[in-house]
Amino acid sequence: MQAPDGFGASDSSRQPATQLRVRKRVWTDVAKVVSTVCNPFLASLALFVILAGARSRSSHEFWVLLFNSAFFTSIAPMLFIFYLYATDRISDLDMSIRSERERVFLAFVVLYALGGLDLWLIHAPTIMTATMAGYAASLLIVQWITRYWKISTHALGVTAPLVVLTVLFGDEPVPFYVLILLVGWSRVYLRAHTLLQVVAGVGLALGTTLLFFRIFRVV
Repeated sequence: MQAPDGFGASDSSRQPATQLRVRKRVWTDVAKVVSTVCNPFLASLALFVILAGARSRSSHEFWVLLFNSAFFTSIAPMLFIFYLYATDRISDLDMSIRSERERVFLAFVVLYALGGLDLWLIHAPTIMTATMAGYAASLLIVQWITRYWKISTHALGVTAPLVVLTVLFGDEPVPFYVLILLVGWSRVYLRAHTLLQVVAGVGLALGTTLLFFRIFRVV
């Protein structure tokens, strides 16, 4: 029995469109996972876990160093963001609206600056204090740039730890630089940033990290 006119053709034409939508949804989900897993708060947490482990001489010292760094770079900022979102002070956790980012980044600058002061007061390893100072300077620049442009903090957040680890361990972390490409792709694919905004985030992370490592004589 022959199908009604146009039925077979319509059904076959819908299949490529359906497959395209499914493929696009899969890539969108992958980009969201990459963007979430490699967000700046988790990246900085991983970095200071490694730094505290590499520079501590006892379990007690490790936890002291980790708490005094992670609190200012990960714990407090994340709690602050969740509070703002829960009370409808920001539209989403990514702070997609530029005016929201400007105010929040100012709070982050204060937190990171206090973190650097805290690490200096407890005589933390120089590389940790220099890293915290670099973060604070980066966020101060980001806060100013955000008035006019939306630079990628995800790109900054994944690049800075890799630069620090390269200084610490040499070329061993180099294979992980692929994360910069993955994070950059995810942000552009999700239309959260342009390619130029991602490149700017990478450049800012590289410049401020090496500058403060030179100031603190880490390199």
